[in-house]
Amino acid sequence: MRIVLDTNVLVSALLSPEGSSARIVDLIIAGEIRLVFDDRIFHEYREVLLRKKFNFQRDYIGEILHYIFASGEHIISTPFNIDLSDKGDLPFLECALSGEVEHLITGNKKHFPSDQIHNVKVLSPAEFLDIWILKIKKTRKP
Repeated sequence: MRIVLDTNVLVSALLSPEGSSARIVDLIIAGEIRLVFDDRIFHEYREVLLRKKFNFQRDYIGEILHYIFASGEHIISTPFNIDLSDKGDLPFLECALSGEVEHLITGNKKHFPSDQIHNVKVLSPAEFLDIWILKIKKTRKP
């Protein structure tokens, strides 16, 4: 399964290692989910994760970013004429549309109005995990 992950989910995973966001990152690290990103998203990951206010260890962030780049799917997104209230969210939706990714996971679903997201399912981390669990149950029928 391929997903686009909003930066706020990645930050939440690092701040709260027991939460839904961290479970999604665990699935990415385990190779169960493949992260799709473009240059803009990767740059935002780096810029946000290295902010002093989070006080994350630079070496640790460097390892995470290296893993994302090495194991994820780096694409070139096509610009779309989409009107989002927060223009900073546009790269995530464009990446999902360009990469034909079904799920965009974010902590800010309200930033992605249903009339602008085309066929992308915008989900909270908890909603995505519910879908993931159902998928696993279907594939592991006795």
